[in-house]
Amino acid sequence: MEPTILILLVAVAFGTAIISGIIGMGGGILLLATLVSFLPPIVAIPLHGVIQIASNGSRVVVQRRHIEIRIAAAFAILILPGAFLGYLVLTSVPETVASTALGVFILGAVWLRLPVPRRSRSVRRRFLVLGGAAGIANTSLGSSGPLIAPFFLDLGLTRHEIIGTKAACQTQGHLAKIIVFGVAGFAWSQYSLLLGLTIIAVIAGTVVGSRILDRVNERTFVVLYKLTLTLIAVRMILVQLV
Repeated sequence: MEPTILILLVAVAFGTAIISGIIGMGGGILLLATLVSFLPPIVAIPLHGVIQIASNGSRVVVQRRHIEIRIAAAFAILILPGAFLGYLVLTSVPETVASTALGVFILGAVWLRLPVPRRSRSVRRRFLVLGGAAGIANTSLGSSGPLIAPFFLDLGLTRHEIIGTKAACQTQGHLAKIIVFGVAGFAWSQYSLLLGLTIIAVIAGTVVGSRILDRVNERTFVVLYKLTLTLIAVRMILVQLV
């Protein structure tokens, strides 16, 4: 890989980690979009998974006191089977169909509002199913952040709880993704320099973003959260239509 491209990817990794540290999403999608500009999707998606484990994992460490364990535990149950199914989807379903459908779903989930679970059992059931869906999205589309993000709204969680719990869920999702690509024989060692530098960059970006998050109030956070989701969803739809 050319040095200029390597430097660009490291800089993008740092900047996108700051965004995710503040809002809990957006950064991963931007990083994936940058990676696929220089690498084929079959290479970009697994590399993105490793980098995002570091990014989300560092948010888990920073926000560890705010993580809702019951949500993260339910999310983990079906994520690996979903990831293997998603790999099959990657090789059989047109990306345009999956991406457009996901974009429409996100818009509806954010603005039409999802039903609010009244009991803890309903919350666990929601995230049990969501874990399987996220596993599919992670290996077929490369990212599940926009898919799972609307489901954290209306649960009465604080901004730190949303950031920490969502990061815990996504860390599991990306771990499942790299397991699947590892089983498929992906050559990780060829990209060791890129992975090493971007991992350092996203950890540093998380620290910066988390400090900014501490200064953002709850109302502003929700507005930014919904606005970011909307922009991501609209982009997913328009890119496939143009």
